[in-house]
Amino acid sequence: MAQGVFDYDEGISAVDAFYDGRAAQTAAHILIEKGRAAVIDTATALAAPRILAALAARGIAPAQVDYVVLTHVHLDHAGGAGTLMARCPNARLTVHPRGARHMVDPSRLMAATVEIYGAQATERVYGTVLPVAAERVIETPEGAEIALAGRVLEFFDAPGHARHHVVVRDTRSGHLFAGDSFGLSYRALDRERRPSVFPTTSPTQFDPGALHATLERMLALAPEAVYVAHFGQVRDVPRLGADLHRLIDAHVAVAERCRGEGAARLERLKAGVAELVRAEALRQGWTLDADALMQLFAIDIELNAQGLAAWLDGRRRALGA
Repeated sequence: MAQGVFDYDEGISAVDAFYDGRAAQTAAHILIEKGRAAVIDTATALAAPRILAALAARGIAPAQVDYVVLTHVHLDHAGGAGTLMARCPNARLTVHPRGARHMVDPSRLMAATVEIYGAQATERVYGTVLPVAAERVIETPEGAEIALAGRVLEFFDAPGHARHHVVVRDTRSGHLFAGDSFGLSYRALDRERRPSVFPTTSPTQFDPGALHATLERMLALAPEAVYVAHFGQVRDVPRLGADLHRLIDAHVAVAERCRGEGAARLERLKAGVAELVRAEALRQGWTLDADALMQLFAIDIELNAQGLAAWLDGRRRALGA
């Protein structure tokens, strides 16, 4: 196994994007069938050489990539789509209808990212996000299907983390590519190969009710395996799904305890999410020490707190309407 490439069964592999220099934090997945390939989520533009190298090691040239499949358009999942499409002349890009325009013209995505992180950090972490020609884009709403050398992939709408999110079902294996809809599952937390999960809330579109419904829909399909972008394949899906339901509710409870606005509220939300991480460490028996645990979850604590803040603001606006 090449460094940073994890091979599973059914022709599926995870390629470590080394997102912001961190190993086993963000994955792109590749699916190979009869000499043709699909890339499912691309991570950032900086990950494109790793993905192409993993494909080449499996005998797949860029011209044999038929699809670049996006679960949603957050840049840690879709930032490399334009770069890969430029290298793969026969590929078509699939994306939720709400996200298609952002792949054709990624300027708004980039501007929002620069506003949060600054221009230098955005370039360092994401590289240059290239546009995709509109005629190469396939919108994948509820019920859409594509075929990779006869192997059918089904798409269903999967809001909760983001309104432009899909989950992809590989009909041959029954496995699901879940993006962020099945939470985070860092391999550093595995205990005797027993994975754990933790929800990830979007900074702007977290919807706990919708995420519960998306999770129930995934569980009803009874997949033997789910592939998450952060990170790779997980099994024991019913147990993990129950944990996610519980932890989504726990995040909502943290939010409802945090009143007010602005920086003070955000700090209380971050403290609340951090406490959820510590409590889950005790429940699951994670072996990382306290400092390593907080370092592993540092970005997620920040983003989850932002997501909860946006959800509180949206609910207040709705109640005031």
